Amino acid sequence: MPFRDRTDAGRRLAARLAHLRDQDPVVLGLPRGGVPVAALVAEALDAPLDVCLVRKLGVPYQPELGMGAIGEDGVRVINEDVLHGTGVSPADLARVEEHERAVLEQRAARYRGERHPVPVAGRTVVVVDDGIATGSTARAACRVARARGAARIVLAVPVAPRSFTGRLGDDADDVVCLETPRDFFAIGQFYGDFTQVTDDEVTACLHQAAARRHRPAAGGSEDREVEIPAGAVWLRGRLTLPEGATGVVAFVHGSGSSRHSPRNRFVATGLNRAGLGTLLFDLLTEDEERDRANVFDIDLLAGRLCGVTAWLREQPGTAGLALGYFGASTGAAAALWAAAEPATRPAAIVSRGGRPDLAGPRLPEVTAPTLLVVGGADRLVLDLNRAAQARLRCENRLEVVPGATHLFEEPGTLERVTEVARDWFTDHMAPAHV
Repeated sequence: MPFRDRTDAGRRLAARLAHLRDQDPVVLGLPRGGVPVAALVAEALDAPLDVCLVRKLGVPYQPELGMGAIGEDGVRVINEDVLHGTGVSPADLARVEEHERAVLEQRAARYRGERHPVPVAGRTVVVVDDGIATGSTARAACRVARARGAARIVLAVPVAPRSFTGRLGDDADDVVCLETPRDFFAIGQFYGDFTQVTDDEVTACLHQAAARRHRPAAGGSEDREVEIPAGAVWLRGRLTLPEGATGVVAFVHGSGSSRHSPRNRFVATGLNRAGLGTLLFDLLTEDEERDRANVFDIDLLAGRLCGVTAWLREQPGTAGLALGYFGASTGAAAALWAAAEPATRPAAIVSRGGRPDLAGPRLPEVTAPTLLVVGGADRLVLDLNRAAQARLRCENRLEVVPGATHLFEEPGTLERVTEVARDWFTDHMAPAHV
């Protein structure tokens, strides 16, 4: 697999595009899967991020095969070879286009609300997707940017077929592609994890990017990249502190995820709005992530969290603030393991789809109020959480989100996680509790 996941692809693509940083670019991500990749590119280039709304026109009896694409501003691209080869009639094409145009309008309202698109006139625009198959959506996105006055368009993707450049015509001025494998059947075959991206994750990426671009002046909120010492290595993270923050929550990622996790960033944004600071950081370095055994080394991960906890308590902006842990998957086990250490003393813990069972020997020693949030359709993990809850002696609660699976991809489920986490932290991290 050339890429572990979209985060890995985004990091590598950002490195290849570093030369654009001084050109004041705008980054446009194609929803949904291209947006998490684009978010990492925008962060590395210190550029604004927006969505470029396009929709594939799938063959009616084979929707994954694109016979064309549509975009904002009336942009329309038709792949005549696919259209003729599949025998799709003009009437069928019109029906598909009508449906996709309606979806396009709904997505625009959801992603942007009343916010206008980021201006691109006269600027270098980097159009990013998680890969190219037929090229129709990429061409449509480039045409949208061109129609809005982009001076230069750079199409950037992690992977595409070897012949893809011939399909683009002059829609892009430059193309950057990391991998062009010979045997190409689908984009997902080149990712270890190609989980579908949700609308909530797209929105979270856009909110995070907007917050990064609009940091208040000194004396107000704080939002900055940090490096935290951890023995012989340094851990990278992002510390966000709303003005007058009443506490700070450290996000403990799991299963090889990172500080760029769209789901955790979505929850972090909700906590920031409630006046809580957040620290999203990488428990492992990129080299360490390559060894999957490290992902399940709970002792190692918990030790890193203990070090990060000590670091937070020494920083000028966070010293004296109540501290909470938000753990996901194996990160929840690390959070509970670390919380059993007398020196950490977190005020509250929230686990999202966590594996608290992996902290089994330490569970009776946890004293911090603990909320376990699990999807109702995540049967195995729900059973593991119920068993772990029985071993906890601290104040605790199991919150089951109806219909949610392990990744909380279903509409409204991640919002529910954010709500209950926010309430748990604000209730237990208020001054009267610490």
